[in-house]
Amino acid sequence: MALCWVHEGRPYKKLEPTIPYHHKLRDKFLKSFWKFYRRLDDYRQRPSLEKAVRLQHQFDRLFAIQTGYEALDKLIARTRNHKTQLLTVLHHPEIELHNNPAELGVRQRVRKRKISFGPRVADGVHAWDTFMSLLATTRKLGINFHDYVVDRMSGLGQIPPLPDLIHVRSQQLVLDKSWQLA
Repeated sequence: MALCWVHEGRPYKKLEPTIPYHHKLRDKFLKSFWKFYRRLDDYRQRPSLEKAVRLQHQFDRLFAIQTGYEALDKLIARTRNHKTQLLTVLHHPEIELHNNPAELGVRQRVRKRKISFGPRVADGVHAWDTFMSLLATTRKLGINFHDYVVDRMSGLGQIPPLPDLIHVRSQQLVLDKSWQLA
């Protein structure tokens, strides 16, 4: 499973150094961090074995830096420990470097909970989760949610079952050869 580079970069941005020199160290490191991110994104567009090897070495160099600013050095070490998950893209270039689309789906659930103060009983939680999942899935498949619910409730069966539609869509994906070996 890949980790999100945007989330990995947030703690660096949140560092609030009091010493001007530490501020410069953080800013310099952040520039290098995002420059490396752009290189990974370029790799996704045009992957090659040579680029993958070079990016692994660049990762090792970037996240081996010792700045002397303890808080920054701890974050760098933490990121270094996430190497495998952060560099999943080198084996599967079709994977996004961030998970913002997945996060947006979760935020919708949180907004609904805040507005209505949440479900009152366990069955309500289950119903919310079911319908929010159905809504997100129908949107991703380009199906009108209302039409889908009406089709299911009326028993018309004009819209194929979601698992069938998901299977068809998955067959249309162009996946890297490495997924086919798994």
